[in-house]
Amino acid sequence: MSLDAEAVVERRQLRRRAGKWRIIAIVAAVVAIAAIFGRIASNTGLGTKEQIARVSISGLITEDHRQLKMLDEIAKADHVKAVLLRVNSPGGTTTGGEALYESIRRISEKKPVVAVFGTVAASAAYIVGIASDRIVARGNSITGSVGVIFQWAEVHGVLEKLGVRMNEMKSGTLKASPSMFKPLDGESRALVEEMVAESHRWFIDLVKERRKITETEVPGLVNGRIYSGRVAQTLKLVDELGGEAEAIAWLEGQRNIKVDLPVEAWTPASDASGLGLFSRIASMLGFADTDLAQALKNEPLLQRLRLDGLLSVWQVPSQ
Repeated sequence: MSLDAEAVVERRQLRRRAGKWRIIAIVAAVVAIAAIFGRIASNTGLGTKEQIARVSISGLITEDHRQLKMLDEIAKADHVKAVLLRVNSPGGTTTGGEALYESIRRISEKKPVVAVFGTVAASAAYIVGIASDRIVARGNSITGSVGVIFQWAEVHGVLEKLGVRMNEMKSGTLKASPSMFKPLDGESRALVEEMVAESHRWFIDLVKERRKITETEVPGLVNGRIYSGRVAQTLKLVDELGGEAEAIAWLEGQRNIKVDLPVEAWTPASDASGLGLFSRIASMLGFADTDLAQALKNEPLLQRLRLDGLLSVWQVPSQ
């Protein structure tokens, strides 16, 4: 009898687990269908009202394909009449800033874009800002830091003390140079300096073109100086002091955007697709705990460690 009772209990437990996974599957299907139809409606403007899109550029900037895809969708969305670009970032990779710049310029060909600087909009984030038609900054916003850096650690001294030797065979003297496993030689130094100088010149020329200034007019520009919003306005690096209200007022007064248009936030599509979507829903239902993984992903120090290549970032000690 006890064995029969245990079998009954076990079957009930299996049915309950199966029932939970059926719920997950149903919810996932509903969410996926809603996302598909929502995306179609967003792309075509069907079932949507005219609006001003608010896009946030925050944290460390990288070449995020989801973010770039969203910007392309905004450019194509007829019901989006203007864009508010909220920028609060110390910068990131130079390539990430370049990619965002190009996407925002494509939007600007079809509808006005105003950048609104928050606490900091420096380096690659300033590249993002100058892609807009107008820049509004707070008086105490930190901006500027026009420049490029290339960094790597040098650990050969530590390895020597530990008795560890790194061996390598490579096809040319500049392959995998500079290297963290040996001192920087003259040929590698010259290569890095050339890359940094060329990218720096590109950045300076971009500022000159978009802001209609020369480097001699802006003290410290070529040296990567930062500026407060007030100083940046006097130097023509930003157009106006204020926030979103001033940006909307400019859109209404200078670009004939309707005064009563709602401002709607746009965010990139979530990574929660396919198995990722099931994982997210399972977490919501208590099957998994992703809080720690998400916290680690968003940790500023770990984000900085993941940056690679040429960087345009204003680096300050992490708090």
